Amino acid sequence: MSFNRIIPKSDLEPFLPLLAQQIQNGDAIAFLNHLQRQPITVSDLVTGAPPVPVPTAVMATGKPTPDDSAPLILLPVFDSSALEFRHLIPYLAPHKATYALDVLGFGFTASLPSIAIAPSTIRQHLYATWQQLINRPVLLLGASLGGAIAIDFALRHPDCVERLILVDSVGFSGSFPLGQYLDASLLNWGADWLRLRKSMAFQATAMLPFTSSSQTDKILCAMLHQAMPGWKQAIVSFTQSGGYGYLTQHIAAIQQPTLILWGTRDNTLGTEDAWKFKQAIARSRLEWIAGADHAPHIDAPEAVAEVILQDFSEDKDVGA
Repeated sequence: MSFNRIIPKSDLEPFLPLLAQQIQNGDAIAFLNHLQRQPITVSDLVTGAPPVPVPTAVMATGKPTPDDSAPLILLPVFDSSALEFRHLIPYLAPHKATYALDVLGFGFTASLPSIAIAPSTIRQHLYATWQQLINRPVLLLGASLGGAIAIDFALRHPDCVERLILVDSVGFSGSFPLGQYLDASLLNWGADWLRLRKSMAFQATAMLPFTSSSQTDKILCAMLHQAMPGWKQAIVSFTQSGGYGYLTQHIAAIQQPTLILWGTRDNTLGTEDAWKFKQAIARSRLEWIAGADHAPHIDAPEAVAEVILQDFSEDKDVGA
């Protein structure tokens, strides 16, 4: 992917916040230059209502996929965007058709205030996106909450998913089962805190004399989606849904070959869940990403890509 060192205002997609102009990282600029919104029509988002068009943020790139080869879909973590895959995609794209996708309610996909953001609506939107853009079995990679979304989708639509890749995945922990019982004012405060802590980190880097542009860019990329209209409402709506707390009892039903990638220094979910996934999923393989925290695709993208590409090249059943 080619890129410029800055993104002129005139080159920004109209849905991107102007904050994107401040990003200097080449991988991030390349990603944003290729990011588009696709008009995805989704049925049954509202009971009894007609299908709803959802402008869906998709970054599609990579080697054209032969008819007998599955493309790769990347699903990001909670309160993030597909931009988090900016460093991983350059390693994967030369080998595989790749789609980085923002699911309903997250990232740069358009906010629809009348639509509840819940596992069921996220699944419906993901299925419609798969059907209208790809319509063939895929390799589905989910990181953290994206892993829970991927598991839920693979269980409900097994014919759509050839195999799973779970990166420090939610499933046994990390969901929000109590969110549906919390007061809306408390949830609004929590969303404000998510935005404030990233804003404070960004301001701090601006004040420190020896802050590198890479540090500033990392924060900018992590907070860019928070400048999108409807971000806060979507966070609150998803939290009120209770999240994916119900998945634990269903994980053993996963039939697809599953590659489990986990950072050895995950301070968010810890490392015990990696073993739980390995034991629960019959056809699974666990690979550790040395020195990586909860987002190894950001901390160690080359190492993550190496494991994934090795799996592609050997074309093996990870549970064998």
